[in-house]
Amino acid sequence: VQLQASGGGLVQTGGSLRLSCAASGRTLSSDAMGWFRQAPGKERDFVAGISRSGGYTDYADSVKGRFTISRDNAKNTMYLQMNRLNPEDTAVYYCAATKGRVTPARWSQFYDYWGQGTLVTVSS
Repeated sequence: VQLQASGGGLVQTGGSLRLSCAASGRTLSSDAMGWFRQAPGKERDFVAGISRSGGYTDYADSVKGRFTISRDNAKNTMYLQMNRLNPEDTAVYYCAATKGRVTPARWSQFYDYWGQGTLVTVSS
């Protein structure tokens, strides 16, 4: 199973980016998925999660109202729309998939597959 995260880049404060996570080797419609991020010198933190049907989503308080997680199971792809970005959002963003969970979890140990990460840099 491979997860390929993409869409990161450099953006100014207040700008937007859309991350994508494409999967190969496994049909992800049976897996809850999530996005995590890791800033320099910090631990990897939960950002957002989505149930395998897409009907339930969960967000960290720091991104609630600014980020939107979604998925297209027909395309085996998950997305993270990030709006009103600020420098505190600067991090490497990782997508992850569980193995058969219905709903997402906020703890990384519940995820079985990880993408390689995509860097998001927000300038002030």
